[in-house]
Amino acid sequence: MRNPLCVSNPDADGTDVPRWILVRKRIVQRTALIAEPTLALAREVLSHINGTIIVSDRGGFADKVTGTFIGYARCSTDKQDLAAQQAALEALGVTADRVYVDHGLSGASRARPGLDQALAAVRAGDTLVVPKLDRLARSVPDARAIADQLLARGVTLQLGASAHDPHDPMGRMFFNILATFAEFEADLIRLRTREGMAVARAKGRLRGKQPKLSERQQKELVRMHATDNYSISDLAELFSVSRPTVYRTLQRQRNAR
Repeated sequence: MRNPLCVSNPDADGTDVPRWILVRKRIVQRTALIAEPTLALAREVLSHINGTIIVSDRGGFADKVTGTFIGYARCSTDKQDLAAQQAALEALGVTADRVYVDHGLSGASRARPGLDQALAAVRAGDTLVVPKLDRLARSVPDARAIADQLLARGVTLQLGASAHDPHDPMGRMFFNILATFAEFEADLIRLRTREGMAVARAKGRLRGKQPKLSERQQKELVRMHATDNYSISDLAELFSVSRPTVYRTLQRQRNAR
C-alpha cells in the first residue's frame, strides 16, 4: 500500500518519494525562474547606478559604434574646472581638438554655444561622447530631444563608457531614469539657492546688486551732464564705467525726482 505522504517522482524512475521533497523541489524551480531575471535586472541596475553607464551592449549595438568621436563637457559656474571631464573624454578616445565645452552655463538651458557646436560637428556614423548624462542636459525633455535628434541623424550617443542603445527597452528606461535624476538634482539646487537667499534677505545680508558709483559720484555725474559740456562717452571715461552705467545713473536720478 502506497504511503499517502509519498508520491511518484515524475523526474526519476517512478519510485515513491516524500511529498514535501517534491513540493520543495518545485518551489525551488519556480523561484529560480523568477529570481534569475530579477537578479539580472538588479545587477544591471547596480552596474549603472553611478550614472556613467546606462545601457548594455545587448544585441551587438556597441560593436556598431564607428566614425569620429566628438566630445562635450560643461560646468555650471566659472569657478568650476573642466579638467576632470576633459581627462575623462580623452580616456574614452576623444582627441582634445574635438572636445567642445560650455563654461559657466547651466544644463537647464539649451542656449549653449558649446553644445550647438558639438551637435553641428557630428555627422552620420559619428559618436557624441559626454562624461555623464547631466553634463548634456538637466531636464528630461531636453535629454530626450537631444537623443532623438542624434538618432534621426544617425549619430550614436555615448554616456561615459557605454553607448546608448535607443532600440533597447532597458536602455531607454535607464536613460529616462537618469534624466529624471539630473532634473531632480537641478531642482534641488535651485530650491536650496532660493531658501538661502530668503534667509539672507531676512537677516539683511542680501541687498541685491549695488550701484558701481557712490551716491556722491552719481550726483556729480548728473551735475556734469546737466552742464552740456560732457558727452556720455566723456562721463564714462571720467568715472571709469561703461556707457550703459552712465545711462542707468541718469535715469535713476530722473526717477528719484
